[in-house]
Amino acid sequence: MSNIKLFQDKKIRSSWNEVEEQWYFSVVDVVEALTDSTNPTDYLKKMRKRDEALALYLGTNCPLVEMLTDTGKIRKTLAANVKTLFRIIQSIPSPKAEPFKLWLSQVGYERLQEIENPELAQERMKELYEKKGYPKDWIDKRLRGIAIRQNLTDEWKKRGITEETDFAILTAEISKATFGMTPSEYKEFKGLTKKNQNLRDHMDDLELIFTMLGERVTTEISQKEEPETFAESKKIAKRGGKVAGVARKETEKELSRSVSTPNNFLPPSKKDKPLT
Repeated sequence: MSNIKLFQDKKIRSSWNEVEEQWYFSVVDVVEALTDSTNPTDYLKKMRKRDEALALYLGTNCPLVEMLTDTGKIRKTLAANVKTLFRIIQSIPSPKAEPFKLWLSQVGYERLQEIENPELAQERMKELYEKKGYPKDWIDKRLRGIAIRQNLTDEWKKRGITEETDFAILTAEISKATFGMTPSEYKEFKGLTKKNQNLRDHMDDLELIFTMLGERVTTEISQKEEPETFAESKKIAKRGGKVAGVARKETEKELSRSVSTPNNFLPPSKKDKPLT
């Protein structure tokens, strides 16, 4: 399970190792968070050159873990668990060191709690959206959409589909059939220019509803037909999205307006300029 966590507004890519039951964090992201370096990769290289013991330690204890890059690609990234990060932090003179250690401890503790009680993960996500100012009814739909999405990806995994790039292709088929736009085209339509901006966090109620419909129908069809190839799953994704697309078009006729809207939930002072 790969995702992004925030430490004082700094993005830290992370990946949960189910077998070892521990988090792995991008070393470069941690270096950037602690140093505010404009080139954390170069900073890390210099650290390894001046501290041979650290270089040896990193080489022995930091595996390459697949994580999402800013360009949307999956790349193997130097990663470290909590124990190894504590060693790295010792080599970085930063006033953020102690707050970061506390943050690491809390992240690990929360994950263990969520394993014992999965509802906690949903509650924490709900709190996060509330702090961002989202209305309660929107949050309920967003969380339901996350559950539906998880069911869909679980179904794809059962069909032997495990690569993030394949998930993206299938998701694009559903989105194209539902809204007439791929997720990347939809982000451009909404003026979301940053790779780490989640499209669904900027959808309104109807957009979320039709997204859920397309993904849920796709899941149901896949469970019924049990496709054996990626090509078959791709056709099913298109069919599931088409069901939502037909419903969307009928809704637009009744409302005399488009369901898809360029509106987003970015703060007014942080609104991105539309792409030209």
